[in-house]
Amino acid sequence: MKLPNFKDLILFEDEDFVVINKPPFLATLDERFGGAPNILRLAREVYDDVQACHRLDKETSGALALAKNPEAYRHLAMQFENREVKKVYHAVAWGVHQYDGLRVDRSIETTTKGKARLAFKGKPAVTLVRTLETFARHTLLECQPITGRMHQIRLHLMYLQAPIVGDTMYGGDDFYLSSLKKKFNMKEGEEEQPFIKRFALHAANLTFARLNGESITVEAPYPKDFRVLVDTMRQYA
Repeated sequence: MKLPNFKDLILFEDEDFVVINKPPFLATLDERFGGAPNILRLAREVYDDVQACHRLDKETSGALALAKNPEAYRHLAMQFENREVKKVYHAVAWGVHQYDGLRVDRSIETTTKGKARLAFKGKPAVTLVRTLETFARHTLLECQPITGRMHQIRLHLMYLQAPIVGDTMYGGDDFYLSSLKKKFNMKEGEEEQPFIKRFALHAANLTFARLNGESITVEAPYPKDFRVLVDTMRQYA
């Protein structure tokens, strides 16, 4: 994977914060097996004292906030803790669904090996879900997590029987173009690849308060793989 130039990822910057459009397949922080490139390492090549204020799953793209100094980090960390940060995600889900601000309230507990599950005795988890657009066999959903549990949106959409395309860990099969396109021909000896090589989840925007109290919303455009997926589904809708 070719590493991006960190400065090319920046969506918003002031003296305290930098918000980037995180590409898919790049972890936010060091994973258990250190050494692989990640967002924080790239950021520290540009800013000495930078900290990630939250994290996105490795496959998830979109708006990610970093703090340039300890005061800014504390300021935003407190907003996350007090659930004052508004996070909006877009997901392409299996099935055709009409949700109008549906509230999913299902507790989550983390299990071993980086997985989580819905569990009666888990930690409270709430997500608001709204339909943005429907296609032939899929739906573009807007998901607003009120809490910040591990894999929360992925688990809550699985619970709604609207699992995310490509999220094979939580019930979402891969999507193949041949399932929509009648005259889909492969070259001989070639195997059809999934249309998107990750789960289709994107952090579309992030709203938080700067140090002076002013509220800011940063929008993150879709990366190419997500944009092409949505455009293709529109085409066959």
